[in-house]
Amino acid sequence: MSDAEQPTAICVAPNGGRLTKADHPSLPLGPVELARTARECLDAGACLIHVHVRDQDGGHLLDASAYREVTQAIGEVVGDEMIVQVTSEALGRYTPEQQIAVIKGTRPQAVSLALRELVPTQAHESGFASLLSWIRAEEILPQVILYDPAETFRLNEYHRRGLIPWKDVPVLFVLGRYTPGQKSRPADLLPFIDAAKPRFAHWSVCAFGERETACVTAAALLGGHIRVGFENNRRLADGKLAESNAELVVGVAKALQEVGLRSAGAAELRQAWQDL
Repeated sequence: MSDAEQPTAICVAPNGGRLTKADHPSLPLGPVELARTARECLDAGACLIHVHVRDQDGGHLLDASAYREVTQAIGEVVGDEMIVQVTSEALGRYTPEQQIAVIKGTRPQAVSLALRELVPTQAHESGFASLLSWIRAEEILPQVILYDPAETFRLNEYHRRGLIPWKDVPVLFVLGRYTPGQKSRPADLLPFIDAAKPRFAHWSVCAFGERETACVTAAALLGGHIRVGFENNRRLADGKLAESNAELVVGVAKALQEVGLRSAGAAELRQAWQDL
C-alpha cells in the first residue's frame, strides 16, 4: 500500500499528566469523563486514545488498577472501535523499573514508551529490551516516543543490535516541548525525517499550539499519522479555545479530507502495527 492510499490514523491525547481543570474546564480526568471523550472523539474520526490517570490530588499517576478501570470504562462505550493506549511517562515521578512494573501490571491494549525515560543510561538497555520482548509476547501495541531527532539514531542502533524484537516499531515524533507558550511549526518535522535520518514504517506526530492542525496535516501528507488533543494543544487553528477534544479531532479529520486523505479505523491501525 502506497502512502497515498494509506489511511491516516488519528490519535487523541485528551488530558496529559500536567494539566488541570484550570487549564480547560472540559479537561477529562476520571473514567467517566474519559469514556465520554473517547466516544465523542471516535465519532469525530479518532481511532486511538492516549490516556493519563491521576492520583487523589490530581497529580500524574502510573497505576495498573487505575489504568484497568479507565480502559474498562472506555471499552464499555466504544467496544473495539477505538484502541486504548496508556502512557508510561515518568514525568519525573517514576523510575524505569517502576514504569515497567506498571506496564506489566496493566497489560494494556497499547502503550507509549518514551525512549529517554526508559533508557536513561546504558545500564537500562537490557531492561528495555526485556520489556519489549514481553510486550511482543503479550501482543500489546507499542509506540516509542522520540523527543529529539537524534533519538532516531539511538533507536535505530538498538534495532541493529537486536534489542527491538520487531522488523520495525511505531514511533511518535514530538514537535516541541512542554513549556509555556510553546508553538510548533510544520518545519519542526523536517529534522526528524530528513534523508540522513533512519526511516520508520509507521510514524506519528504531535505538536503544540494553534498550528497543531497544520503540523499534523503536513505529516499526514508525507505519509505519517497524527496525534491531537488537549495534552499538547487546546486551541483551534484560528486561535480560539476549543470547546472539547472532539472539536480538535473534527478539525484535523476535515483537513485530511480536504487534502484527499481519509481517517483510519481501529482495525486498520491494529493491522498496520501488527504487520510491522
